[in-house]
Amino acid sequence: MAPALSSAPAASANARPVDEGERLNLLDTLRGFALCGVFLANVYLWFSGRMFLSRAQKQVALESASWLDTAINHAFVPLISGRFITLFSFLFGLGFAVQLGRAEGRGTSVVPVYARRLMVMLGVGLAHLFLLFQGDIVSTYALLGFTLLLFHKRSDRTLLIWAAALIILGPVLWNIGLRLPQLPGSPGAEAAAKAAMEKAMALRAQALEAFSHGSWLDTVRMGAACYLGDLFWNLSIFLPVIVGRFLLGLWAGRRRLFHDAPQHLRFFRQLLGWGLGLGLFAIGMDTLIGQLLSRKLINFGSLPWLRYAMEPMRHLGELGMASFYVAGITLLFQRDTWRRRLAVLAPVGRMGLTNYLLTSVMGVLLFYGYGLGLMGKLGSAAQIALTLVLFALQTVFSHLWLARFRFGPVEWVTRSLTYGKAQPMRRAPVTEDKEMVSA
Repeated sequence: MAPALSSAPAASANARPVDEGERLNLLDTLRGFALCGVFLANVYLWFSGRMFLSRAQKQVALESASWLDTAINHAFVPLISGRFITLFSFLFGLGFAVQLGRAEGRGTSVVPVYARRLMVMLGVGLAHLFLLFQGDIVSTYALLGFTLLLFHKRSDRTLLIWAAALIILGPVLWNIGLRLPQLPGSPGAEAAAKAAMEKAMALRAQALEAFSHGSWLDTVRMGAACYLGDLFWNLSIFLPVIVGRFLLGLWAGRRRLFHDAPQHLRFFRQLLGWGLGLGLFAIGMDTLIGQLLSRKLINFGSLPWLRYAMEPMRHLGELGMASFYVAGITLLFQRDTWRRRLAVLAPVGRMGLTNYLLTSVMGVLLFYGYGLGLMGKLGSAAQIALTLVLFALQTVFSHLWLARFRFGPVEWVTRSLTYGKAQPMRRAPVTEDKEMVSA
């Protein structure tokens, strides 16, 4: 009998983690696919140091890039940037729908277990954020995850309306709120904007120096200062968008689109086309506006509304391409040959939190100064190739681990804390008698 870690409320006395037989291979595969893309994005943007470069430094790097690096740079935004984190957020909301369905099946409330799970996630995420990697998403998901409790009894139509409003209008209103003291015509607007920009660039330069050459303690101190003084405010514009993606996942989980995928093939075929069309349209508009701005044919001074219109356009592009990926994988999964190939990613998704944190550990040990110090020393193509090799090793590790254990190591800790007792970790050995019976 497993030792008790804490007393659980009576309302969730029968709550337990999802058994292996209850898991859906398609969702685990999608989660593994999303993790690969998130790893690629984190290496390209964060561990490479790009996130902390000034505009002039980025321009110098672009001009000195090889043709292959240039091709990767051009492909990153349309194929990777924001696409996989969108899928990750969507799957989080879908996971809540699964938990909600299981709680309703038991005749209990989802709130106690879900709230404890989020609090455990928050602790893990904050440790990850302030001790290792400033690009953490776990703490953000844990905090925003509570918003789903406000919607779990709302109608499907309400979910879709709120999702659209948060994804399209949320960034605009949030951006206006953040920029209100700096809007043209406000007292001291120009001076305030200049001072804020100078402060942000100084923090990023100090962070880049600490990450490239400093000790672990230097990265912790400077990383926290940069996050709280600059990065959090820049990343906060994504908060309403993330909630909108959660709601789309909750809607899809309610409709059992993935659990009963063969009954929804027409929907996924339509999603494939519409997602690709929306993604390409947004990419085209973003490219066009970027070219017009770079050639100084237009500017934000004469068209101040343009800055706010571009943000939701980007998010719609991310949503479109993420939808295209999801629909494509789901449709391929209906074919036996492709299902076997794609399901190689399922163990990665089954221990998603472990693998997500492991990408950060590998990233800092390879790129930070207290590791191998590769930050700023690899071109874009080398970064992508290295990331894919590391992810392949993670895939092998996931298969080997789950052949012996029921959960990933971090999943075991979070589940044990969530459910108030240590969960059985090792797989039960298959006895000779059982093998004879099954035969």
